[in-house]
Amino acid sequence: MVLALWLMLPAYLPNPFAALFGGGRPIDSGKTMSDGRRMLGDGKTFRGFFVGLIFGALAGLMQMQLLEKYPVLFGVELPIFGTGGSNTTILIFALAFGSLFGDMFMSFFKRRMGLKRGAPLPIIDQLDFVLGAWLFAYLASPVWFAEQFTASVVIVILVITPLLHLSTNVVGYFMGVKKEPW
Repeated sequence: MVLALWLMLPAYLPNPFAALFGGGRPIDSGKTMSDGRRMLGDGKTFRGFFVGLIFGALAGLMQMQLLEKYPVLFGVELPIFGTGGSNTTILIFALAFGSLFGDMFMSFFKRRMGLKRGAPLPIIDQLDFVLGAWLFAYLASPVWFAEQFTASVVIVILVITPLLHLSTNVVGYFMGVKKEPW
């Protein structure tokens, strides 16, 4: 579980921070598609996107700093992101960007399905950002991705992510950041 959380931290943080510090101009600029529905909706804003990306990337970069002093945590040897050098930075940004992209991609399809902002789509809502992060991480460093995201790590992520997602949404709901607790 420690390894799964370590690997996913740059992907776990962008969306909550985007929700917390978002607002402002929507990415879709209020435009609708030929079906009369918004492309993404008011919940996907430029400010939220960039704040989320920055927080996710900073988390990954801080993890790399921590790794120099603490290469083992709770008995688990922690890996670097990527293959080192600029690939590390690219991979960290890929995880953060992919997380936000996965969430926006699913928002686009939820609008096409006629679901309004905040409408639940169980399982998909909890894993869309994970799949986006995995896709972009794989594209950034396929060998590293295959080495780190073993079957057991993937299973742990698929089990703990919905629980983490629900608990952060409940916290966001009580903080007044989210309109729904899911």
